[in-house]
Amino acid sequence: MNRTGNILVVDDDNAIRTVIAQALRRDGHRVTTAASLGECDARLASGLPDVLISDVVLPDGNGLDMVGRVTKAHPGLPVIVLSAQNTLTTAVRSTEVGAFEYLPKPFDLDVLARAVQSALARGSAGVAEPIDEGDRELPLIGRSPAMQDVYRVIARVVSNDLTVLVSGESGTGKELVARAIHDLGPRRHAPFVAINMAAIPRELIEAELFGHERGAFTGAQARSAGRFEQAAGGTLFLDEIGDMPMEAQTRLLRVLQSGEFTTVGGARTIRADVRIVAATNKDLALLVANGGFREDLFYRLNVVPISLPALRARRQDIALLARHFLDRAAEGGLPRKQLDAPATAVLEGYDWPGNVRELENMMRRMAVLSRDDTIDANEVRAMLGSAATASSPAAVDPGIAAAVRARLERMAIEEPAALDDGSLYDRIIGEVERPLIEALLERHGRNQLRAARALGINRNTLRKRLDLLGIDF
Repeated sequence: MNRTGNILVVDDDNAIRTVIAQALRRDGHRVTTAASLGECDARLASGLPDVLISDVVLPDGNGLDMVGRVTKAHPGLPVIVLSAQNTLTTAVRSTEVGAFEYLPKPFDLDVLARAVQSALARGSAGVAEPIDEGDRELPLIGRSPAMQDVYRVIARVVSNDLTVLVSGESGTGKELVARAIHDLGPRRHAPFVAINMAAIPRELIEAELFGHERGAFTGAQARSAGRFEQAAGGTLFLDEIGDMPMEAQTRLLRVLQSGEFTTVGGARTIRADVRIVAATNKDLALLVANGGFREDLFYRLNVVPISLPALRARRQDIALLARHFLDRAAEGGLPRKQLDAPATAVLEGYDWPGNVRELENMMRRMAVLSRDDTIDANEVRAMLGSAATASSPAAVDPGIAAAVRARLERMAIEEPAALDDGSLYDRIIGEVERPLIEALLERHGRNQLRAARALGINRNTLRKRLDLLGIDF
């Protein structure tokens, strides 16, 4: 049964205030509104609501500053932050000031309604340790819904030491996520140490991780500290963890369980004071099923999973990323260039098998090779070559085309108004989406991670679609 409560909505956009208020009142809540920080303070002075919902940019100040004051004065009051400034910094700052939830604009009213229910049921979240503001550069770029899911998870884990497992295709930015978790968290003043399991000979992995004593093996002429020691007090990033040999997995598991290790050839116990962030471009659950990865280690690493979307699954971020990489190239001494609109459209139509890394490398090449200050579509097509043509939209299957035409003809007879009420696109896409997702889940044995990868979306996004469509999962 849904709880009801008193909700205060603070937003300077009258249309947004009205829509939110109407939706929450339909759910039985009592809603008051404010259009500024001043009005918000007046409402709070007359009595605390059960939940406060606030925008960030308000005409008389910053909503996050107000949230910080309110959560400090009233730690039991849950606050939901709404923002069109959909960056990692906004998500992390919302957590720092004690917000219960952060929702990027545009948001789904059903998602907001569920957040209100959770806030009423669970109360306020804890306040994260503040981080230095400065002029830090955003470690991750993108404002797509898929990246918002990533930002929200990062914001929740930066203030604790929970182990994180980052999955995603090569080139999606898994190390950037690990560095963001380190740089924005309480261990940021200690070392960030990375080790790539796929790049180290299997017989040397234990020595690389845990260090070795003089004479421990042929060629060990002096004591050497391993990555666990080098990262003491900081973060150890275990990249391509799926390539770790089974014997090294066993020793890593013991370290994660006990919090202690010994060097190769040593007897002294050393405390493992590190935060672990692991990453893989493989399906570890499938490796576990096939005997290629320890199940107990998988669960130790997969405490907080973060699934990074492929670039083709967040095409709305491509223009932003391309501009960012061109600007960074110019800051590094390369000629300053910009993209025209048709060139950007070509980039957005390409599938980017190498993901963000491929886009960055291409922008650097364009900065060097393009003769004009403005890069046009022909130059982009020439640089992409045949791959751009290969990634063009596929031909429509005749059976699907016939089914869509038949559906429209049926609607013209049964509900002709629906053809002109502005909802047609969402309706048809929705009717196709449900059987597609159900078929993929069935095909992949109800494994959501594999189904999400087949769809080219983030697993959290898939879970939201399952919930919205009412598909049992």
